[in-house]
Amino acid sequence: MHDNNKAALFILDDNEQYAELLKEFAEQANWQADFETNVVSFLTQEFPTCDALVLDLFMPDFDGIEVIRMLADRGHRRPLILVSGFDKKVLHSAEQLAKAHDIEVLATLTKPIEMQSFIELLNRVSVSLNQPKYPKTVKQQYSPEEIEAGLRNHEFVLHYQPQICLTTNKINSVEALVRWQHPKDGLVYPDQFISVVEKHNLIELMTQEILNISVKESSAVIQSSLEVSLSINVSADNIIALSLPEQLKALTDKNHLAPHNLTLELTESAVMGELTSSLDVLNRLRMKGFHLSIDDFGTGYSSLQQLYQAPFTELKIDRQFVSSMLFDEEAMIIVKICIMLGKMLNMNIVAEGVENLETLHELQHLGCNFAQGYAIAKPMAVNDLIRWAEQW
Repeated sequence: MHDNNKAALFILDDNEQYAELLKEFAEQANWQADFETNVVSFLTQEFPTCDALVLDLFMPDFDGIEVIRMLADRGHRRPLILVSGFDKKVLHSAEQLAKAHDIEVLATLTKPIEMQSFIELLNRVSVSLNQPKYPKTVKQQYSPEEIEAGLRNHEFVLHYQPQICLTTNKINSVEALVRWQHPKDGLVYPDQFISVVEKHNLIELMTQEILNISVKESSAVIQSSLEVSLSINVSADNIIALSLPEQLKALTDKNHLAPHNLTLELTESAVMGELTSSLDVLNRLRMKGFHLSIDDFGTGYSSLQQLYQAPFTELKIDRQFVSSMLFDEEAMIIVKICIMLGKMLNMNIVAEGVENLETLHELQHLGCNFAQGYAIAKPMAVNDLIRWAEQW
């Protein structure tokens, strides 16, 4: 029977002695605990009522990876504590798999588990379980017709997130991020409309609107004596439009913006889609003076091929690695390699997703050129950006 005053832990481990030991540790930490050694029984019975599940990855019949997949398929998304005596890399990869299935991983532990560290972990989890839970806001679904009308009515706005130079501490650039100032729903973020835009061929219309706004507003920034360049995101559809370099040059000329003050950010997948057309467009953009940034570096399929073939001037290290680098050794190694690679290819290196000062200082120490993230500033409207820059 479940004691409502105690947090409940369930242990799935084929080694009965070890499962018994973890059960004892959990009870010392004032948890209610139970275990199962037979994976088939666990999967065929009703899912146990628990606050966390300890899962051994290396078991006969069904391994822990299969169990994660089956739990996700059945909608059982209890937080996991992953355990393995097999291989740290497998443990790390299993954590990524669980997260991809939207299952929280509280910790990864290697066998043999030290009693004191296990009890301390359960104590920390107990504290977080007692924190008030806020209901998730339900996201509004918008039709392609509503979004297109919003674009044609110029309801979309841009917020700008600053990038700072890690050697001078000066503002170097701002990234333009699109928002929808909805007449009824207020400020709507991209996760509520961007997939519809991409699916229903509205990306060209949206990019044109973003370009128009950003280039016009950059004139206001220049007039405020704030010397920064501007970065905007472009999609695969834009990069295979052969007329883009000429259109962009005409737009910047009209608004008195020098092409070298505009950086176009592309994801790796955008370049790979139609390689011949995209290399044509990218080279002509560079020849007209625009800068090119490879965004989310390290998350695509052919990162090195992109750097070899396309004329990029900037490499952006993906936030997934930057936000984990202080506590994840493999993420730290990837960040170091990206910085070294960028330097050797004579590219600027930008770390995105910098959430705290410790990460910022570590990036400075590693020789990264630029950083952006909430540790510096959140995205803001152009007038707020000008005021913020005056204070910075």
